[in-house]
Amino acid sequence: MSGERNIVERLSRLDTCAVSDALDRLGLRGATTGVGPVWPCPRICGRAVTMKLKPAGLDQSKQHLGTGAIEAAGTGDIIVIDNAGRPISAWGGLLSLAAKQRGVAGVIVDGACRDVDESRELGFPVYARSAAPMTARGRILEQSCNEEIQFSGVQVHPGNLVIADGSGIVFIPRSKEAEVLAEAAKIAHRESLMAAEIRKGRAVSEVMGLSYESMLKDGGKQ
Repeated sequence: MSGERNIVERLSRLDTCAVSDALDRLGLRGATTGVGPVWPCPRICGRAVTMKLKPAGLDQSKQHLGTGAIEAAGTGDIIVIDNAGRPISAWGGLLSLAAKQRGVAGVIVDGACRDVDESRELGFPVYARSAAPMTARGRILEQSCNEEIQFSGVQVHPGNLVIADGSGIVFIPRSKEAEVLAEAAKIAHRESLMAAEIRKGRAVSEVMGLSYESMLKDGGKQ
């Protein structure tokens, strides 16, 4: 358990850009586009509890979407919802309240959410592709909970590490966590040294004179 806390804590000291750069350097996929905070949320990181939604048809929903994921989540987990980018709300205020009570760190939706003001007042981080007031009732329903999903083109398994901030969302393959975090830490350290040089007055053209290819090779960052 202490090892698990340590790895999430290490991730919390990074940002999505450093992690994305580390994935690039290792030839891995995990960074996404188009999903961001729907209010000025804090950065969140943790283990993914996944949920997949589908359009409502002849099937009848057996439970309200999201309730199973909330009850499956532990403290510090992040609920990750595959709504295939649909502009239909997959998350709302009551779910935010229940998730916060459960100790969930936040929710990330490839699609729309609603009740943004409620989530902000609760202080519950919500990242989504858009916001929309329409209910999910009669429009979408839950297909699976805590199974493999696709999120903005990235394969996500339950338990994968995820980090979200103002720049976007990044997932880390479980088998590569140690390598990715080690590379991301090197990149973040290199960037901090570059920032210090700029603050000292060194010309930015000198500080950032490395090519993108060199950054991938030596752990620098543009």
